[in-house]
Amino acid sequence: MGPMIRIRKEVLRISQAQMAAVAGVSQGTVSKWEAGELEPDRDQLAKIRSFVTARGIEWRDSWFFDPAPASDNAGAVS
Repeated sequence: MGPMIRIRKEVLRISQAQMAAVAGVSQGTVSKWEAGELEPDRDQLAKIRSFVTARGIEWRDSWFFDPAPASDNAGAVS
């Protein structure tokens, strides 16, 4: 699982449309991030990071480098 889909599905637990609204892009762009066809730019990543931390979840740069643990929800807060 790529980092953007992991952040959206496991950390934030939001839809592609919601992620698009957070980052200020279209749902199609989020789909392309998740397919590995595009990468978010610095401003888009800053918006996503701010949204993550505003939800009380600690941001982890490791989400971009480490494989997702099989039993971990990548830091989501219940």
